[in-house]
Amino acid sequence: MSSVSVNSDTFETKVKQSAIPVLVDFWAEWCNPCRMLAPVLEEISDEYDGKASICKIDVDESGTIAESYGVMSIPTIIIFINGEEKERIVGPRQKADIEELINRYV
Repeated sequence: MSSVSVNSDTFETKVKQSAIPVLVDFWAEWCNPCRMLAPVLEEISDEYDGKASICKIDVDESGTIAESYGVMSIPTIIIFINGEEKERIVGPRQKADIEELINRYV
């Protein structure tokens, strides 16, 4: 399964009401580190299919969500459990770092 694009209309159902952990990538098309991170997140999405959901929020299209979670720089990755933020990492990271974050919750 590939990552899912989320916006203001789908955030509640895809992230807040999810029964499994959700990793949300706050990104933008013009952000080079975000684009470098994208294939890593696609790999992780495939590997964690059914155990965790990987969602992407374009901060240019859904700025109110980013603002409500205090996202000041991108990429920012936030992991949600039962609709609540549990942890975040800011800036580009290696695949192992992201997997370590997810593994704490799956």
